[in-house]
Amino acid sequence: MFVSSGKELIEICKEENISIYEYTIREEMAKSDLSREKIIEKMRKNLQVMVNSSNFAQENIVTSVSGLIGGDAYKLKQYTDSGKSLTGDFMTRAMARAISSSEVNAAMGKIVACPTAGSCGILPAAVLSAGEKLQKSEEELINALFTAAGVGVIIAKNATLAGAEGGCQAECGSAAAMASAAVVEMMGGTPEQALDAAAIVIKNVLGLVCDPVAGLVEVPCAKRNIAGTVSALTTADVAMSGVKSKIPFDEVVWAMYKVGKQLPPELRETAMGGIAITPTALKLKKEIFGK
Repeated sequence: MFVSSGKELIEICKEENISIYEYTIREEMAKSDLSREKIIEKMRKNLQVMVNSSNFAQENIVTSVSGLIGGDAYKLKQYTDSGKSLTGDFMTRAMARAISSSEVNAAMGKIVACPTAGSCGILPAAVLSAGEKLQKSEEELINALFTAAGVGVIIAKNATLAGAEGGCQAECGSAAAMASAAVVEMMGGTPEQALDAAAIVIKNVLGLVCDPVAGLVEVPCAKRNIAGTVSALTTADVAMSGVKSKIPFDEVVWAMYKVGKQLPPELRETAMGGIAITPTALKLKKEIFGK
């Protein structure tokens, strides 16, 4: 059975001298009774969907079914290619990848919910961008996804991944934590450093509400995928520099769960609070639904 805490995960990885991704693969083999090759092949298919969804809206203007969002990934791609970026091509390309998957999702395209559809752009954008810069192989990208999965399992066991239960901190926050941990291991970091990165990411978005305009997973969700990607990548560097989280990963996850429970229903995906009840948001809702 998969461990229930980051502390246990670190202890096992230390004892057996393995990475988080290796532990996750072994546990999946034991749970599913599938061979290592078949498990890796399944993750390879997920990776390919991520590649497609993170690229498609950069090359094509994709508009959501509601018409609320669309074309932003294309704009970011054009901006990146112009060479005028303040933060550099690496970061703007990562942001374009993040919102591309969000736009594909809102247009009813195929994405990987990692861990949710609303946060689907963060993990692909962070892992693919880091992998490209670090010249990682497909196998190494797949391993990174297993690292993210392992961290996600522990969050799910101790908190929640659903915006309706824990706010956007539970969706985009968890996705960014998973992504940052994955990038750290991809960079050669230890399991401890990976979980430090995950903890720091969650601390930085603690309390983030879920307030979808018109009840749709589009605004402000898509742009929060951009923010989550940037947080994941920058925090990976923070952890790799040797900076640690003063509060352990397990305690941060516990705090996120408690904060989520303390959020009023209006701020947990009901579209009854936050951005969703601003005058402009209510106007957009009326335009979409006619009431």
